Amino acid sequence: MASERIATGVAGLDEVLHGGLLPRRAYLVRGAPGTGKTTLGLHFLTAGAAAGEATLLISLDEPEEQLRDNATRLGFDLSRISLLDLSPTPEFFTQVETYDLFAPAEVEREPLAKTITARVEALQPQRIFIDAMTQLRYLAPDPYQFRKQVRSLLRFLVRQGATVLFSSEASPEAPDHDLQFLSDGILTLEMRPEGRFLHVVKFRGSDFAPGPHALRLDARGLEVLPRLVPEVFGRPFAADLVPSGVPELDELLGGGLERGTVALISGPTGVGKTTLGMQFAKEAAGRGERTAVYLFEERLEALLHRCQAIGIPVHAMVERGTLAVVPVEPLRLSPDELALRVRQEVEAQEARLVLLDSLAGYRLALRGGDLESHLHALSRYLKNMGVTTLLVNETEAITGDFQATEAGLSHLADTLLFLRYLEIDGELRRAIGVLKKRLGDFEKTLREFTITRYGLRVGPPLRHLRGILSGLPQGT
Repeated sequence: MASERIATGVAGLDEVLHGGLLPRRAYLVRGAPGTGKTTLGLHFLTAGAAAGEATLLISLDEPEEQLRDNATRLGFDLSRISLLDLSPTPEFFTQVETYDLFAPAEVEREPLAKTITARVEALQPQRIFIDAMTQLRYLAPDPYQFRKQVRSLLRFLVRQGATVLFSSEASPEAPDHDLQFLSDGILTLEMRPEGRFLHVVKFRGSDFAPGPHALRLDARGLEVLPRLVPEVFGRPFAADLVPSGVPELDELLGGGLERGTVALISGPTGVGKTTLGMQFAKEAAGRGERTAVYLFEERLEALLHRCQAIGIPVHAMVERGTLAVVPVEPLRLSPDELALRVRQEVEAQEARLVLLDSLAGYRLALRGGDLESHLHALSRYLKNMGVTTLLVNETEAITGDFQATEAGLSHLADTLLFLRYLEIDGELRRAIGVLKKRLGDFEKTLREFTITRYGLRVGPPLRHLRGILSGLPQGT
């Protein structure tokens, strides 16, 4: 149960751990230098101190003064955290000293072990962070003694009632397999070209959300962005129709889009895809339904100006709180962070319609990752939550060689709306049609589509033309 868990203090991590750490156990935090291991430990300790628990930081590498200075720069308050500085002193390299955890005969403890024991018995901490346990490897006579000494230390700390986090910095020359075996759980932090990630590799006595989970490390500390698993989310909703507010377009769609479905709006540049999506957003927000629009490419000011010019009162709907327009910088926002923001809109703000504009910008956020899997997870989550989703996809061909979608993602869509340029009598015009609609019937004809200062206009079926999909229609 959640009441039997220990909060890590890291935003998002407790969700990954299904409530937090199990108490009175020892957990390994591993990763290369700079991945955030010490920061995670500081989150863990400060969360305990804020709850009135006794906490202890045992530093085997970084001097206390430097550690406190770095913690302060990240906004951590260590005033209520006991700190045991066991890092080598400057005199260590100028004097001959024995610096072992246990004496070679293992009969009496050396000063290091006595110091830890005395502090723990006096303080009785409920949380302990050891940074970094691998430093003890260089103080043990051989790997067997190191493993035996670490096992003894961890058992002692846990027996004293503490939940322990300890870090390691493994290398090919000095792997930490022995520490992995000794731990009750393993949190691995890593850096990749596409960003930072956290994996839970092992968690005895509990299930956990499989990774990788995106990780943000900045001046405020660590934040875990849990990977979206759509199957665990869902809520009941009425499968009603979501109209566009344009009667002819709704006729084309057989009444509108179904609630809790995904619609893909496809077409070449400038044909009106975003405007069409904003028409659905306007109509939903006008009914009082919370709507969220995520802009990957267009500047917010440009969208506001363009919508105002065709009678879509974005400003008024934003002020009423029925519409949220969120600019997204794809090179700074990971797909997991975007998914978390969308979840917050859906779960906290009760959003009923979401527009992503566009998939090209979404692809940039992946930095080489798998577009299909991320988009599938987000779309499936929104469907389970009863949210109508609009995806804007740009195709390259202006006329000729009709292609529904460049990304090959049409199978994710329940409805596929396409916009098309036409050349008629030397004039460039637009047409709109529906290629598929899984949950209902739709009109099989194409209609002319225009954007005016009074809004969108959809004309009668173009029954007098053939060859429309080629872009060069001819009269019948």
